[in-house]
Amino acid sequence: MSRIAAAFERARAEHRGALMPYLTAGDPNLERTLELLPAIARAGADLVELGIPYSDPLADGPVIQEAGQRALKAGTRVAGIADTVTRLRATGCELPIVLMTCYNPILAYGPERFCADFAAAGADGVLVTDLPPAESEAWCALAAAHSLATVFLVTPTTPPDRMHLATERTTGFVYAVSRAGVTGVRDTLPPDLAELVANIRRVTDLPVAVGFGISNADHVRQVCQIADGAIVGSALVKVIAEHGDSPTLIPAVEAFVAALRAGTAH
Repeated sequence: MSRIAAAFERARAEHRGALMPYLTAGDPNLERTLELLPAIARAGADLVELGIPYSDPLADGPVIQEAGQRALKAGTRVAGIADTVTRLRATGCELPIVLMTCYNPILAYGPERFCADFAAAGADGVLVTDLPPAESEAWCALAAAHSLATVFLVTPTTPPDRMHLATERTTGFVYAVSRAGVTGVRDTLPPDLAELVANIRRVTDLPVAVGFGISNADHVRQVCQIADGAIVGSALVKVIAEHGDSPTLIPAVEAFVAALRAGTAH
């Protein structure tokens, strides 16, 4: 069983949803990312989405865009991120890592090299935000050849035929986008979220995790009542931005993630 599948299975056995924080690799720098990943695991994260910074992202709101700019300014590159994952695994940390990226960084690095290097490093899956399912056959085959799970987005406006194809091409978990638009902190969850998750469940048995606008423990609690996991990005990235490369960074992130984890129980 893959680390991704095992994480969702473990959460299910414990009668709770899985918690999946999002971090931008290299924010504030890769050395701190290497500290942040085990810190969020200690605080109760079941998986992590590790964003690859890119100058022209598709779905990122202002908070994550700014994190990407900080990471790029700090010299973060794809090869450095793969090295960071390698170093993390060398410490014994088994936190499942799902890379989140646009396709351009993969293309620039070389798709075969990207999959080979991250598989060797110990990454578990990849979500390519701007790769349509209908154009993903070659990518999915390449990822499968390197035992990397594929993850696709399903939004409230995804038509049924595309939803079917997205779930068919997914081998990790289905990422349910809670609302149309970009990432960002929100005060409330959309009223039709349960319907979206139910529609996805009708076409796949894979775990369904909800992201975009999940900002606090109450949101996590609401999501985990209807889905298999909750993804928290911008709210956590804001905490990282507030503390930067300071001694308070790790304690602040651990406290924030621990509070989110408290909301996962069914």
